[in-house]
Amino acid sequence: MNFDHSILSLIVFCPLVGAVVLALLPDRGKTMAFGALTVTVLTFLLTLHLPSHYAAAESVGSFRFVQDSAWIPAPAIRYHLGVDGLGMWLVVLTGFLAPLGVLASWNAIAERRKTFYVLFLLQQVAMLGIFVALDLFLYYAFWELSLVPMTILIATFGRTKARRTAAIKYFVYAFVPSALLLVGILWLYAKTGTFDLPRLTGLAAAHHISGNTAALWLCSLAFLLAFAVKVPVFPLHGWLRDSIAEAPTAAVMVLAGKTGLYSILRFSFAIFPEQSHRIAPLMIALGALGIVYGSLIAITRKDLKELAAYSTLGHLSFITLGIFTFTIAGLDGGIYQILNHGISGGALFLLLGFLYERYGTYDMRDLGGLAARLPWMITLYVITTLSLIGLPILNSFVGEFLVLAGTMQSTSEHHVFWTVFATTGVILSAAYMLWMIQRVFYGHLGVVSQEIAPHDLNGREQLALWPMVALMLLMGVASPYWMHTLDANAVKIATVPSPAEQHPHERVEIRTTASTGFVDPQLSQEALRALATTGKIKSSQPAPAPEGRLY
Repeated sequence: MNFDHSILSLIVFCPLVGAVVLALLPDRGKTMAFGALTVTVLTFLLTLHLPSHYAAAESVGSFRFVQDSAWIPAPAIRYHLGVDGLGMWLVVLTGFLAPLGVLASWNAIAERRKTFYVLFLLQQVAMLGIFVALDLFLYYAFWELSLVPMTILIATFGRTKARRTAAIKYFVYAFVPSALLLVGILWLYAKTGTFDLPRLTGLAAAHHISGNTAALWLCSLAFLLAFAVKVPVFPLHGWLRDSIAEAPTAAVMVLAGKTGLYSILRFSFAIFPEQSHRIAPLMIALGALGIVYGSLIAITRKDLKELAAYSTLGHLSFITLGIFTFTIAGLDGGIYQILNHGISGGALFLLLGFLYERYGTYDMRDLGGLAARLPWMITLYVITTLSLIGLPILNSFVGEFLVLAGTMQSTSEHHVFWTVFATTGVILSAAYMLWMIQRVFYGHLGVVSQEIAPHDLNGREQLALWPMVALMLLMGVASPYWMHTLDANAVKIATVPSPAEQHPHERVEIRTTASTGFVDPQLSQEALRALATTGKIKSSQPAPAPEGRLY
C-alpha cells in the first residue's frame, strides 16, 4: 500500500491517537494545549496531501484515495473510505480550523483542560470520519459519535447555568432524527444487501432499490430530516441559538452546517435523486424564509452570540437554497459557500471569543467606543464582516452570486419570487452586521469598555486570525482553484435523468425507417446511443423524417 491508499486513515485516526495520549498524560500547565496543538497541526499537514495529489481531470465521477476492505462479513460492512472534490475540501477545512480552535482555547479553558482537549480531538475524529466514509454503517458510526463530545463540551464548558439545558436540547434535536436515519439505513440494507454508497448510487440510478415508491419516499424523508436538523434548515433550528450561545469558541466553530449539508449532497441526492427533486420546491422556499427570518431576528438581538447564531441560520439557509435549485450555478455556489462560511463564520466566532475574554460580556449595550483602543481587532472585525455580507473580491460574494444566479435559473415553481425574497436577506445581513460594528466599536464608551483597560490582539490571536483573512481574499479572487474540483460534484448532481430513465418500466420503441419516422427530432445521437445501452429501445439510429414522435 502506498501513501495515497492509507492517507485517509491516517487523517482520521491521528486525532484519535492524540486524544488517547493526552488522556494518559498529567494535566499540568499548558501540557494539554501544546499536545492538542501538535496533534491538530500534524493532522492539518496530513490533509494537505489530498489537494496536492488530487487529479481533478482523472477524478470526475469517482472517488480518490480509496481504501476499501472487508470489515464485518454479516451484515456486509466494509471499511470503505474515499473523497471527491467536495469531501476533500471539507477534510482540509476541518483540519485547518482545528489548530485555530486550540489557539482560541489557550487561555479561555482554565479548568478541566484534559477533558476539553480530549473531547475536542474526538470531535475532530467524528467529523473527519463523516467526510470520508463511503459505507453507510461506518458513516452512521461517525455521525453518532459526533453527538457525544459536542454535547459534553456544551454541558461542561458552557458560559452560563443554562449550558445543561442547551446541551440536552442539542442532543435531543440531533438524536431523535438520527434514530429515524438508522431505520432508513437498515431498510436500504434489507432491500439491497449492501451499505456501500457507490453501489447504492448505482442501484438508485437504475431504479433497482425498491419498486415501492411510498417506502422510498419515507426513507428519503428519514435521511433528509436527520440532515436538515443538523444544518439546521428553518424551522428546525430550535437548538441553534442556545447551543451557539453556550458552546466554547473552539466547539462553536464546527457546530453548525458542514456535516448536515455534506450529508444532503452526498447521501440524499445520490441515493434518492427523484425524491430530492420532488421536495426541492419546499426546500427552496424554506431556504429563502430562513434567510429573511434569520436576518430579521438578528437585527433585534443585543447579545453578540445570539446575533451570530441567527446570522449562521441565514447563511446556512442561503446554502440550502442554492443546492436545492439543482442547477450547476446554484450547486457550485452552495458548495462553495459551505467552505466560505467555515472560514468567515469561524473568524467571527474567534473574534467574539477574544472580545469576551477581555470584557466578559457579549452584550452590545455594555460595549462601544473600542475602535480607537483596539485598532487590530476592529480591522479584523471589519474585514470579517465585509466577507460575511458578500463584498466583491471577498469569498462570500462568489458563492452568494452563484446561488442567486442558480435560483433564478431553477425550474422550480415560483423560483423568481424566492430569488427576489432571498436577495432581501443580503441587504438585511449587511444592516445587522454593520450595525453591530457601529455599536461595539464606535460611539461613546460603554460601561464595561470604560472600566477595563484596553488590550489589543496579541501574537497568538493574530496567528489564529490572519490565515483566515488571507483565505477570505484568496478565495474571492482565485475561486477557480477550488471550483475546478467542486464543479464535478455540481455537474453530477444537476444532471437531469432522461424520460426513459425516470420511467424505467416503460419500454421505448424507436422505429428508424424513413417511411414511418417515429423519432423525436430533439433527441441527440448521444442520447439515443445512451438509451440503446440500457436495453430500453430497439435501435439508436434516428430516422431522417422531420416530424416524428417518440413512443
